[in-house]
Amino acid sequence: MVVNGPEKAKKGISRIIFSRTGLFILLILLQVATAIVTTKILQEYTVYIHGMLTVLGVLVLIYIINSEGNPAFKMTWMLCIMAFPVVGTIFYIYVKMQVGTRWMGERLADLRLETEKYMVQDMEVVKDMKASKSANANLAYYLSNLLGFPVYRNTEVTYFPLGEDKFEALIPELEKAEKFIFMEYFIVEKGYMWKKILDVLAEKAALGVEVRFMYDGMCSISMLPYDYPEQLQKYGIKCKMVSPVRPFLSTVQNNRDHRKICVIDGKVGITGGVNIGDEYINRKERFGHWKDTAVMLKGDAVQSLTMIFLQMWNVTEKRPEGYSKYITYRQPGVRRELGYVLPYADSPFDNENVGEEVYFHILNHAKKYVHIMTPYLILDNEMITTLTRTAKSGIEVIILMPHIPDKWYAFVVAKTYYNELIKAGVQIYEYTPGFVHAKVFVSDDDTATVGTINLDYRSLYLHFECGVFIYNNAIVDEIEDDFQKTLAKSHKVTLMEVKHQTLFTKITGQVLRLFAPLM
Repeated sequence: MVVNGPEKAKKGISRIIFSRTGLFILLILLQVATAIVTTKILQEYTVYIHGMLTVLGVLVLIYIINSEGNPAFKMTWMLCIMAFPVVGTIFYIYVKMQVGTRWMGERLADLRLETEKYMVQDMEVVKDMKASKSANANLAYYLSNLLGFPVYRNTEVTYFPLGEDKFEALIPELEKAEKFIFMEYFIVEKGYMWKKILDVLAEKAALGVEVRFMYDGMCSISMLPYDYPEQLQKYGIKCKMVSPVRPFLSTVQNNRDHRKICVIDGKVGITGGVNIGDEYINRKERFGHWKDTAVMLKGDAVQSLTMIFLQMWNVTEKRPEGYSKYITYRQPGVRRELGYVLPYADSPFDNENVGEEVYFHILNHAKKYVHIMTPYLILDNEMITTLTRTAKSGIEVIILMPHIPDKWYAFVVAKTYYNELIKAGVQIYEYTPGFVHAKVFVSDDDTATVGTINLDYRSLYLHFECGVFIYNNAIVDEIEDDFQKTLAKSHKVTLMEVKHQTLFTKITGQVLRLFAPLM
């Protein structure tokens, strides 16, 4: 589908109006207007006004320096405040004073307490894992004890190397539903894929299957009507937007629900990078061939995905949830050949960077290789240090990136990291046929994670995300095999190519990198 000029422009304007970019522009105009008014009308008070704003700016800077958080975020905010004293100061205060985000964090903490009795760790599983690989048992302890995500056995895993593979398996599984269907997605766009799914959901709802559908509020800007939840409710589908957007009061980047989860009867769970849109299954070409991945779980581990979904669903609910209706009864015995499966979620409100910690764990405990697929490469200092140290230790580290990007500005920022990474021994490849949207780490033929988490600030710090950590499961071999097949279609980036990037790419990337944590 080709988007014509006026439609594209309209979408661009909408994104600005419904984002903090719009607010930032509004504040800059306010600063200009304030300067004009001050000069013409309040000349005698100019010194006092300037003094008050200076004091306020200094107080905010002191607060930022002494606050907890990633140093990169602090540096970016400090730069904004020093470069644009009025805009930067007001913008920072506005972000920090949002009551809604604090309330949401507290509500999610309460919901985690409500669901913890359904997320109890079987200590025999951890004991077995410790005997196999103690480092992975330590990760399981961290995710279970601190965050409530148990590690399971008795779980069959299916890997989908493309979005169309996931879609082909999804429809039959939806058609088998007897009790409930839960779906949570970042992007839902009308087209062939969504129509096929919606037809099944409507049919199942008519037969008495409980269907809940949840999507991120950003879809209302250019993909779905604002009243779309009400439209779906006419089919008997319970539907809601997560964090609906409002002009100048919402953001395209902060705290979006970037998860992709489907749970069917508590028996089948699917997650990964694949949203609902025709480009994800290559029925519509946008950036060449779309490379994406997903995993399907069948067995005990599905229960974690069920509870992760219900926690998010119940943020805005006032009635208590009957969680026990949706639990997965664990299979008797232990199927050791299926290995260990650990679904996990990441929230911007729990002060734990779960996705990044899983990635750190894989890098820090690799013995032979770590192979990575990611669409974005906007790294903090800790990730740069870990990637380069791992490569310098003789571990093969390969990062597979898109060759045709979906966001040019993110791509030029990613290229600013190439020189440092390649010099340290990290190999970077670009997928020649098109765009890589997969979020995959695979290591040493025994460990992998597949999920929704990109290697950028938004995924690692700002979004709601999820993934599945897999150890000693035969599916790891399939994930590595897919990586190698994708690598064979990719081009290795050399230092010479990095050196000969255009001047525009170099300068733009370096400037935008200053604001990378806020992109």
